[in-house]
Amino acid sequence: IFNLQALEHVNTRLLELYPDDEERFDIVLMTNNHAQVGVRLINSINHYGLTIERFCMTGGKSPVGYLTAYLTNLYLSADSEKVQEAIEAGIAAATMFTANKDVAYSDTQLRVAFDGDAVLFSDESEQIVKEQGLDRFFEHEQLNENKPLAQGPLKGFLEDLGKLQKKFYAKNERLNCPIRTFLVTARSAASSGARVLKTLRSWGLEIDEALFLAGAPKGPILVKIRPHIFFDDQMFHIEGAQKLGTIAAHVPYGVAQKYHKSA
Repeated sequence: IFNLQALEHVNTRLLELYPDDEERFDIVLMTNNHAQVGVRLINSINHYGLTIERFCMTGGKSPVGYLTAYLTNLYLSADSEKVQEAIEAGIAAATMFTANKDVAYSDTQLRVAFDGDAVLFSDESEQIVKEQGLDRFFEHEQLNENKPLAQGPLKGFLEDLGKLQKKFYAKNERLNCPIRTFLVTARSAASSGARVLKTLRSWGLEIDEALFLAGAPKGPILVKIRPHIFFDDQMFHIEGAQKLGTIAAHVPYGVAQKYHKSA
């Protein structure tokens, strides 16, 4: 369900520019199937022409315990319990949901979209929204505009994407970079956007496009962006993205999970 062709294109471009550098995307297939299933998996991988060399087959046990050993930067699974386990272990992770429509995606540029609060950033501000309301949230953000937000579970993954982007920039390939990142947030630019942008700057991170929707639905914007994957901590944004054809991934982190479970 994830466009591996775009990842492989990034790797091909990196290999051309840096033939002696091994810092590229490395995909590991992790499954709790038994090793006897391995031949069938290998045949499927070869059938689709995918470059996946590393497998982890755990014979019924959760593969999450191996994530640290594999130096995992991002763990994706359709199993929400395993994703929650990975998040609690401090590993960037998200539950994958397929899109409800077939949409054409780029094979030559990896496009990744992130929500802000409780995804790239901590849920500090969302806690105020849930507990004290929007007016208090706007006041809090303006008072703390110059105080960087704490990092969220996927900050490290954005950082990893940024490191790869800078390799292209160093070769004067900024305009032809095969990785593009997007911030798609329900925040309003005028009242609460400055703190987000200043936080990214304080981390030394760039985001290619920042879209502040001021509470508007994210699905229609994502149709225009056509990301290969969109990360959000709230299921109603995931469902809205799905309906319009975006592959979305739920990050089970932060105060929104408590309210989702109680609902």
